[in-house]
Amino acid sequence: MKRQSMLPTLSRTELMILPESVGWYSRMPDHEVSRKAGVLNNFSIHIVLGGRGCVEYERSVYTLQRGDAFLYFPLTEQRYYSSLDDPWEVRWMHFYGSGLREYLLERGFGRSPLWKLRQTKPVEEAMDALLVEAETHGFLQLTRLSTLTYAVLAEFVSEAAPWSDPRSAEPGSRVLDLLPAMRTEACLPFDLQEWADRAGVSTYYFCRLFKKATSMTPMTFITLSRLQRGKQLLLEQPDLTVKDIAEQTGYPSVSYFNKRFLEQEGMTPTDYRLLYRKE
Repeated sequence: MKRQSMLPTLSRTELMILPESVGWYSRMPDHEVSRKAGVLNNFSIHIVLGGRGCVEYERSVYTLQRGDAFLYFPLTEQRYYSSLDDPWEVRWMHFYGSGLREYLLERGFGRSPLWKLRQTKPVEEAMDALLVEAETHGFLQLTRLSTLTYAVLAEFVSEAAPWSDPRSAEPGSRVLDLLPAMRTEACLPFDLQEWADRAGVSTYYFCRLFKKATSMTPMTFITLSRLQRGKQLLLEQPDLTVKDIAEQTGYPSVSYFNKRFLEQEGMTPTDYRLLYRKE
């Protein structure tokens, strides 16, 4: 199965980025692409959402699976194909624009086409939104088309990490898989040992993996999740006192809740509520 939208390449535009095509393909064991250097003058991003496939790069063959991705710069040689026995599902986008090479090179891209996504969902959703826009309006709404294309690129840059063989990679995905549950349960008493057990690692290794995957400590993540919930309650539940909200967000001590809120937001919970109530 395949779904795609092709768009005309605009030679003159003031927009930073535009798509040439966007789409997906799934369960196509005969899918194979081979392009010589100098043929395709577009950037392209592919993310693997299921199955397996291969990318050939510098005389080596790399097997990619869910969560892996590849990014090609314009005019580069390209060779990739699906597994015959477990065909891959791939989302893809070809795009172009001025300043994109410098933008990507400054962020460490261009050394290798192979990448691993910390999370695939943000990139997948951004690509789906772009595909719907391209199918619905084509190039009639160029500003929106450009905005959605940049959203895909920004999500990809945010989520991409250098690719490594899954057999030697650290199980950082275990931490990422736990983040939604940690956010949901953030207002409960925090037990580091319990979360490390869920990930199947020691508390020391859990903290190490967590910092590598999110650039913050587990307790910082819990604190931010609690304060986010507190801010919602302050505005959405005006009948609740600050003490009530402190307790509901995991802080039995209202003074400690006030302290952490002030450190993070630069104002007390009461001041925050008053500020936005006026608006």
